[in-house]
Amino acid sequence: MAKVYFIGAGPGDIELLTIKASKIIKIADIVIYAGSLVNKNILKLVKKSACIYDSSGMTLDEVLDIIRKEKVADKIIARIHSGDPSLYGSIQEQMDWCEKQKIEYEVIPGISSYQAAAASIKQEFTLPGVSQTVILTRISGRTQVPAKEDLAVLAKSKSTMAIFLSISMIDQVVEKLTKSYPVDTAVVVIERVSYPDERIIKGTLKNIAKKVKEAKIKRQALIIVGDVLRKKYQKSKLYDKDFEHGFRKKQ
Repeated sequence: MAKVYFIGAGPGDIELLTIKASKIIKIADIVIYAGSLVNKNILKLVKKSACIYDSSGMTLDEVLDIIRKEKVADKIIARIHSGDPSLYGSIQEQMDWCEKQKIEYEVIPGISSYQAAAASIKQEFTLPGVSQTVILTRISGRTQVPAKEDLAVLAKSKSTMAIFLSISMIDQVVEKLTKSYPVDTAVVVIERVSYPDERIIKGTLKNIAKKVKEAKIKRQALIIVGDVLRKKYQKSKLYDKDFEHGFRKKQ
């Protein structure tokens, strides 16, 4: 039977593709990839006999029609999404359809852009005494965010935030965040994280909107906000010589 693999291609750098994802892409008979977001260099891994479809201009029904048409015996279908498909990947409806059609499928996770962003700016997002929570969210746009998850509501925790799909509404983002965060709270915007042309803009809630507009950043950018960016924190107890746990006694 045919099998569909929903693959997270990572944030952009092809070397951040997982070994498992790379293995499936190399043997896939059908490749359906989000061309507007996935690094096209991934297609260099695809075998010459494979059929390749760019889904960037397709509707859900058109994508599913390809799978329906190609689900012949033993075919491997690689459905490639950017980042990790569990975050804003729109894969649930595709998986549910596969369930109804009795098509076998599997999800291969990928590195999310927020993880790549942390590596790029050399920052831990959960610092002792500062923040032990990371909120992954977005502002309401054409896809509405539930009222209970409005950015202004989530901001009340003052935890670390990674805000996706919101850079084009940076003014609204700042307005909602400053209802709880002080205006001098550090913010980093990373455009095209992990790509060779990645750009990093650093500022505060007071000036980040101006900096983003001056840099003409309008899409494919992640907003990180929180006191962890100040790098003032308590040292972790994990490696403290006076902290005892199951694998180490006090020294």
